[in-house]
Amino acid sequence: MEPTPQITPNGVIDARRLKALAAHLGFTACGIAPATPVDDTTADTLRHWIAEGHNGTMHYMANHTQLRLDPTQLLPAARSIIAVALNYYPQQQLTPTQYQFAYYAYGTDYHDAVKNRLRTLAAHLHPDFTPNTSTPNAHTPATPTTNTDTTTNNTPTSATGTPPYLICCDTKPLLERHWAWRAGLGWTGKNTNLIIPNAGSYFFLGEIITTLPADHYDTPLPSRCGTCDHCLRACPTGALCRPHHLDARRCLSYLTIEHRGDIPPHLHTALGTTIYGCDRCQQACPHNRSARPTTIPEFAPSPQFLAMQPADWQHLTPDTYRQLFRHSAVKRAKYDGLMRNIACATPPSAT
Repeated sequence: MEPTPQITPNGVIDARRLKALAAHLGFTACGIAPATPVDDTTADTLRHWIAEGHNGTMHYMANHTQLRLDPTQLLPAARSIIAVALNYYPQQQLTPTQYQFAYYAYGTDYHDAVKNRLRTLAAHLHPDFTPNTSTPNAHTPATPTTNTDTTTNNTPTSATGTPPYLICCDTKPLLERHWAWRAGLGWTGKNTNLIIPNAGSYFFLGEIITTLPADHYDTPLPSRCGTCDHCLRACPTGALCRPHHLDARRCLSYLTIEHRGDIPPHLHTALGTTIYGCDRCQQACPHNRSARPTTIPEFAPSPQFLAMQPADWQHLTPDTYRQLFRHSAVKRAKYDGLMRNIACATPPSAT
């Protein structure tokens, strides 16, 4: 049975009931933070990261800085940010005799899975609101492949043109891990990933920025990393150049997904058998010993994907690529990018 309404009679979010609904929808964690500008330390960290060029060719990360630092500029009447986490840790995994993919890419595109659930959550928060049906997919901003800021497209609008909420999942200029921390979901690890207590870091994040206040706001959690540096030592390229700082230009996830040029020859060995993304800093994290397989059906890998052998990947055709990844985040790398990765990686038989 679905939980009872999430709004109190005076128009305030009932945090307890909202979290019950989020759990009912499959989210592992849900928290609420007041929508305010980020603190000076967070703002300075972002600016310095961009100034050092550590965003690589992800130039969109340097765009809309003020929007990233102040969610009320994304939604001027914003009062609260609801942050959620959806588990993607796979029940079935590729074997050591196969090429490796980051776990998040095993199933279908996470944007759809997260945002569909956020739409349901938002509809319960704003039951009297009717999106502008003249715009396709009007409950949510447009969904580019990943992280390409869309600040105006397909935003829900009322008759007055004022949106009461925004749905975000890697497609808005929003510091998602910061808001997950502010909403009490977890803390940011030294590998820059959000770590949820007793659950680990294999999660997709999503947010609803809403004009509604809440009857309770969550408290950020302190770091529990202590002196541990397993993730820093596990990074094969030194991309984690210091705690809480990632140089994307040396990160295998960036190089195999976002980067459009050649992968530097001196980093080929670091790839090993991985041809899309990288989970090594997460696999090394002791907190991921608590990871539990996801029950979200969209994240289950297809039998065709699990059956692919090294020779199948080496002779992958564009048609087979489209069949495998029609509804997958792997499309981000494109066919040519994936074939580049395969050419640079070490065949599993050679290990």
